[in-house]
Amino acid sequence: MPYRINSDRNIPWNNLPDLPLEKELYEDVALYAELGNAKAALGRLQGRSIAIPNQGLLINSISLQEAKASSAIEDIFTTDDELYQAYSEEQVKQLTGPAKEILFYREALWEGYNYLKDEQLFDENYFVKMYRTVSQFNDGIRTPIAQIVIKEGGSGPNAGKVSYTPPRGKGIIETKLDNLINFINDDKTYPIDPLIKMAIGHFQFEAIHPFRDGNGRTGRIFNIHYLTKKGLLDYPILFLSRYIMDNKEEYYAGLAGVTQRGSWKAWISYMLKAVEATANMTYDKINDIIAAKDAILKAITEDTDIARPESLVNAMFTQPYTRVKHLTGAGIYAENTARKYLDQLAGMGILEKRAISKGNYYLNLELYRILSE
Repeated sequence: MPYRINSDRNIPWNNLPDLPLEKELYEDVALYAELGNAKAALGRLQGRSIAIPNQGLLINSISLQEAKASSAIEDIFTTDDELYQAYSEEQVKQLTGPAKEILFYREALWEGYNYLKDEQLFDENYFVKMYRTVSQFNDGIRTPIAQIVIKEGGSGPNAGKVSYTPPRGKGIIETKLDNLINFINDDKTYPIDPLIKMAIGHFQFEAIHPFRDGNGRTGRIFNIHYLTKKGLLDYPILFLSRYIMDNKEEYYAGLAGVTQRGSWKAWISYMLKAVEATANMTYDKINDIIAAKDAILKAITEDTDIARPESLVNAMFTQPYTRVKHLTGAGIYAENTARKYLDQLAGMGILEKRAISKGNYYLNLELYRILSE
């Protein structure tokens, strides 16, 4: 039976086909070659991350960049300076502006990761939690009366016109979300490669569009959590949204291609290329960060009499901006000692001291450079 497409963009797609798909929609020799490339790149990244003595040194920084890129897809922008300064304050709920929304995305990355650890499966509660964290709304699945439509962006001739109307009606969204949840959890009945299943699941979630806001960010968070849940990554460190941001038009064209023409192979191909490209990019960033960390530790050990240099360097690579309170709060140094050492590293050109508002921030120049590339 042919795939039921969305023939009228102005009418809710209530006949969105249930999963699983017919195999002919996604089985293709070229597609499986791309799958092999993506899995190889992901496996290399996983192998490299396992070798890191303290993965927390990298996880915070890379997850911040993922949050920044995913939010930028939704036109939520901030500078790296604003983001890192906001993160260093540690009190997200008291912040304002785009940086605050990006940090809520990062919070959702970790909240969902911890929720799914051990035996917990994906469920409606997982998706609601992710939505509430990224959007900071307290509601859940949108009601049947919510007249949600998606309009074309940009400034072209179709700007402002309806591009898609998601399902709507009593019990319809809940039923379709239950079908999606069953599909992604049940690998015995639906033994599909996890990367292909992730691509199918991401589209289906975006098509269902179960919330009144934050669906794009929630769906991209799901991508990373699905990979960690299936054991393809230990931690949510894949910088997947960077590829989507850099290829944003192709991303939305791929979603529309499935909706309007049933073009599943093109969509899955796009997602596999995104995994391959971002796995390679994240692998390179991890290597650069480790090399920078080792070089800085060597310089501090050889050229200074700083006590506990490894603990200091570990703290400096947890986030780009280090403050005195980060070192005192972790019990590494007393306040005066922490300030003295940070000033000393600023004098060596390893850190850059910045007076912002009523406090001093110490920017790790090498980490900042690597993450900004």
